Amino acid sequence: MVSFIGAGPGDPELLTIKGKKLIDSADIIIYAGSLVNPQVLSDAKEGAVIYNSAGMNLEEVLAVMKDGEEKGLKVVRVHTGDPAVYGAHREQMDALERMGIAYEVIPGVSSFLAAAAVLKKEYTLPGVSQTVILTRMEGRTPMPEGEKLLDLARHQATMIIFLSVGMIEELASTLRQAYREDTPAAVVYKATWEDQKIVRGTLRDIADKVKAAGICKTALTVVGDFLGDDYELSKLYDKTFTHEFRKGVQE
Repeated sequence: MVSFIGAGPGDPELLTIKGKKLIDSADIIIYAGSLVNPQVLSDAKEGAVIYNSAGMNLEEVLAVMKDGEEKGLKVVRVHTGDPAVYGAHREQMDALERMGIAYEVIPGVSSFLAAAAVLKKEYTLPGVSQTVILTRMEGRTPMPEGEKLLDLARHQATMIIFLSVGMIEELASTLRQAYREDTPAAVVYKATWEDQKIVRGTLRDIADKVKAAGICKTALTVVGDFLGDDYELSKLYDKTFTHEFRKGVQE
């Protein structure tokens, strides 16, 4: 069986216990070396064969998996964050199914969740936004109809933009067509890594601040009033609100 593992955002201690056990016991490890912190593999067993997929194509990755399966070896495929978000693992899973090779997926902590943690913010604030949009700028890979950045920005929801900090000027300019210019924005470079950087600003100045910080890749851009300080208190802990587990106090 091949195990797809979400390695988390960077900090090796944010790898799940299940994921770590599988990596540490694997015979063959294929990891996304351009993004995954190599410390995640620091306890790999002696004799484990490790492949960095940054320089491999899909066919080469699948050939390693197939060879390991035929030899009865334990194969793990390590993706950054959680592979369900821009992980490109669906095509690998479909190929394994065609070859009759069993697989499993172990979820991980996505970088967008790590970004919220290091920013010490909550994406879904009552009275501000109850919707989170994960997306990216259109680049060499086109966006489907209706999913261009401006289309999504019109919802005024909390927005998390992956894979786009290298186009930060165009990104900010596009978002200013839907959000206020003073809408808070932040860029988190390598969330939870030792060299993590956080840049805060608004849609008016975030591009200049990011360029001044020298950030051009491996970063998330987050936009929305959740970054501000105005919001409504949750009904969940409102003493006057009744729910299944607690009767509210009438004032």
